[in-house]
Amino acid sequence: MKFSFKSSIVWLAAFVLIAQVASAALPLNWFSDKGEMPSLAPMLDRTKPAVVNIATKSEVRVQDNPFMNDPFFRHFFNVPDQPRVRQRQSLGSGVIIDAKEGLVITNNHVIRGADEVTVSLNDGRTFQAEIVGSDPATDVALIKIPAENLSALPLADSDSLRVGDFVVAIGNPFGLGQTVTSGIVSALGRSGLGIEGYENFIQTDASINPGNSGGALVNLRGELVGINTAIFSPGGASSGNIGIGFAIPSNLVKQITDQLLEHGEVQRAYLGVQMQDITPELAQAFNIQSQQGAVVSHVIPDSAAADAGLKVGDVITAVDGTPLMNADSLRNTIGLMVVGQTVKLDIIRNGKAKTIKATVKQTRKTAADGLVHPKLSGATFGDIEQDSPYYGQVEGVVVYSVKRGSPAWQAGLRPDDIITSVNRQPVSSLEQFKPMVSDAKELLFNIIRGRRAMFLLLK
Repeated sequence: MKFSFKSSIVWLAAFVLIAQVASAALPLNWFSDKGEMPSLAPMLDRTKPAVVNIATKSEVRVQDNPFMNDPFFRHFFNVPDQPRVRQRQSLGSGVIIDAKEGLVITNNHVIRGADEVTVSLNDGRTFQAEIVGSDPATDVALIKIPAENLSALPLADSDSLRVGDFVVAIGNPFGLGQTVTSGIVSALGRSGLGIEGYENFIQTDASINPGNSGGALVNLRGELVGINTAIFSPGGASSGNIGIGFAIPSNLVKQITDQLLEHGEVQRAYLGVQMQDITPELAQAFNIQSQQGAVVSHVIPDSAAADAGLKVGDVITAVDGTPLMNADSLRNTIGLMVVGQTVKLDIIRNGKAKTIKATVKQTRKTAADGLVHPKLSGATFGDIEQDSPYYGQVEGVVVYSVKRGSPAWQAGLRPDDIITSVNRQPVSSLEQFKPMVSDAKELLFNIIRGRRAMFLLLK
């Protein structure tokens, strides 16, 4: 084969391009002067023992005939209630974050409604886990296993992440066992996806599939930067990865777990306003140029907003200097803050720009225990509060907590269920709920659980 000067230049250019691609794919300092091949293996040898597989079991009462869910139908045809009990299983992943205490972080949706949670370690050991607490709004859950010779992952500062940083996802996709994929940080601060109540996701192109939920997203030092939680796929989650996955940042994970350990729940901040998006018509009416932001439609008395002097008609355009896109982004931003934190709000009032400061307060909850009915013993109920993603979307009563093994638990109620009707009558508040259940012999609840709606019969 003959080589001309022109062809030599072409080959040289190709060689330079290949070298540039190689250097873009791997940090340059990975190349050893001893001739060793670059590899993630040394980091993974330290990291993988802290990533666990999680299997859950739960019992679900089901009727073979859907008409059996209707007590009036059964009474008319004199049909006894004979529901079957079906075992439901799920698989996911988790990360040990405290070896001395045996604390494992995972997703709420991995362990939601579980009667039994089994944690399998990389070395083959298995443990029964205790649920410490969970926060459905951010999809974070904390469980505990015996602290027997465990390895934990150190938490990185996720605020220091940059788009383009290399990351590695470790988890249990499709129940295959521990699996490692790599990629980069594709975007930061993703929200408005409708995946969770409060969103501030890391987006990555590292392959994340069903079963990866709750697993680790680590940097090249083996530090935890996020908890893998969701994938985006046009065909639904079951169709698998297309290079768009989302993880909960480690700083948010720490904030949530600290509160779960201290209070057993998340004490979420709220501003105390009802908002609506800016439309072209509202922008003209309020004499503002931008169509981004949120207009205050109601200020709740004695709230942080009322104390700060916010008024109906104010347009909030930025929070702590970050431009506000819409009403949902304001709710998301405030909901991820710590109770007592002071926030700076840029507003437009009567066409003039102004800055005010507000100290966010804790969401106030009204609750009633399950003594309103014997079958509900062990559960507490309350109104849908402003920190809930269902606030303003549905009407009903929230199940705040359910004690394991209690009559309410055995009947099938679970924390964060939303009861929308009682014996086929709509219910919109706790005060309305109490008399509806107090004298009823049977209770037929219509429930929203996660992304599903279902009927639950209590006899």
